[in-house]
Formats: sequence, C-alpha cells, structure tokens
Amino acid sequence: MPPSDQPRSRSTPARRPAVAVMLALELLLVALGFGVAQRVDIGDDAPRTPVANLLGPDFVDIRSVPSGPAAPATAPGAATGTFTWDCGRNENGHRNTANIVMAPGFPGQPHHVHDYVGNVSTDVNSTPRTLAAAATTCRNGDRSTYFWPVLRTVGPGGTPGHTGHDGEIQVPVEVGLTFSGNPRGNVVAMPQQLAGTVGDAVAVTNGGAHAAATWTCASTPQRRTTAYPACPAGDRVLRVYDFPSCWDGRRADSQSHRAHLVFPTEDGACPHNTFPVPRLRLTLAYDLPPGVRFQIDAFDGQRNSPLTDHAFFVNLMPESLMAKVVACLNSGRTCREG
Repeated sequence: MPPSDQPRSRSTPARRPAVAVMLALELLLVALGFGVAQRVDIGDDAPRTPVANLLGPDFVDIRSVPSGPAAPATAPGAATGTFTWDCGRNENGHRNTANIVMAPGFPGQPHHVHDYVGNVSTDVNSTPRTLAAAATTCRNGDRSTYFWPVLRTVGPGGTPGHTGHDGEIQVPVEVGLTFSGNPRGNVVAMPQQLAGTVGDAVAVTNGGAHAAATWTCASTPQRRTTAYPACPAGDRVLRVYDFPSCWDGRRADSQSHRAHLVFPTEDGACPHNTFPVPRLRLTLAYDLPPGVRFQIDAFDGQRNSPLTDHAFFVNLMPESLMAKVVACLNSGRTCREG
C-alpha cells in the first residue's frame, strides 16, 4: 500500500540553559542516531563550535540564512486585508495517521502521524457528511480541518519498533491561522470542501519539485530556510505553510490534489483561468531548548528530512463566515476572531 501522503485517487474531496555533559559522549550518540536525550552540550566548557554543526547536516544556524525577497507590490484597489482566527494548538491531542486529502479511507503508516486543529472528527473514516456535522476547536465555528506531520525531539518515547521515528511528540505552543488577500485584485470565496496542499512528503526521492518547506525562528521571520533552524536561546522554532491561492473555479479537488488550487506568480497574480481566493498561512511555533535535535515524522526513505515538511486543509467554513472573510480582505481591514 502507498504512504498516506502520496497521491491516490479519491471519490470525494474531504480532512535553557544547557547542562554540562561530556561533549564527546553526546557527539558519539548523535553520530550513532540514538541516545538518552540526543542533546548537544553548548555549556561554558564546550568548544565554540557552531551548534548547527553539532546537530547534524539537516540543521543550519538561522543567523547564516539571508533574508527572503520582498513581498510583491500591491496594485490599487487590491485585497490588502487580513483575517486571523483561533483554532487552538491541538491541546486535545487529536492525532492519527490518516490523510483524507491524499488517500481517503487509507489508515496510513504508523510512523507518519499528523497533528490536527479545527474539525475534531477527522480520521480515516471521515466523509463530507461526518465532517460537516462535527464539532470544532475553532472559536468562530470554522469546521475546516487543518493538519501537518508531528514534530519530535530525537530520542526515546515515540513509536516502538520504528527507528528514526521515535522521540517525544512536541505540541506547538502556538498555532496561527491567517487569511490574506491578493496584491493584484479582490478575492472570491473558497467553495465548501476545497482541499489545499502545500509541500511534499516525498521530496527527497521524487526530485523536490513540489517542496515548499519553510523553517525559521520567531525573532527572524524574514530568514527562511528548508533546513531545521538552530535558533538562539529563548527563541521559538517556526514552521510556516503558505498555501496556494489560485482556484480553477470548478473543482474542489483534483487527481494530483494540486492542479485545482495553484500558487500565484512572483508578482502575486493568479495564472490565466484561475481566480484568487483567500491565501492561508498556517504557522506553528515550538519552544525547543538550544542544542536539542528534533525532526518531523516522515516516510521511509525520506531521512526525516526538513525538506519533506507539508500540510493540508479542507475548507468547511460556514458560507456566512467565509463571506465575512472575503469582505474583510477586500476592504483592506485587519480582522481577528477568537
């Protein structure tokens, strides 16, 4: 059976300080891929080697990452508003291995676990009818489902028998959901059941054409990387997902789970025969001590690479709420609910 985040046809669219420890021992444990804490000592007695070098090749010191490009210029009359709302941070522990976008009805692999906010019923048996009738963690009544692979510290405490996927799951300290407009014009409402996909769970082995992993630190949001960031002490690790926002006007999903909802061009314009819808940014923040290795759940063969980070949503906002979102964005207001 294929992994649950790889495309599969579907009949219905759906959901600090550091302690003094022997540095040589810690480095040996890191090299072997196991250890009690998988923490790299950066105490006063440790050699002044950059922390990212000690953590491994998938990590980068965020201070070495250049700032990203500026946002596209805004045309007169464009939708410049933002709409932010609160759906919690998965305090209720809603997790499973299903993926109702890529492989509905398929239970998924046990070492690839998703975190959820929004719709509390999302699981392998979800249907449009069950999702529409379920409760939600969103304070404004948004029944949409939003999900992404869990992040773990490297070490014991995870799924027995799945080497490379062990470690304690980290609950985000904050989950941000924000809709933005479009810099070239107004937006139209998302249809019910619209499915959104960003990133690629198998980017390591399929060429990375759809990779969209974005990692940074809370103090340096303009510095973005596809590597795990080594953040300064006291800072938060951020995962940022900017979803595509140009809809074909016809389908809620497509065979590739991407063709119906695509990214705008560099100037923010939507491609021909597509229409701008509210652009979703999902941001996850984590409190992780410096010198502690972490990684996302990933499929076999993907090396738990940060490049494979990804996320999904299925829009189940009540139409009246979506109309409120569109009005806010098109009028250039800053709106917040919850």
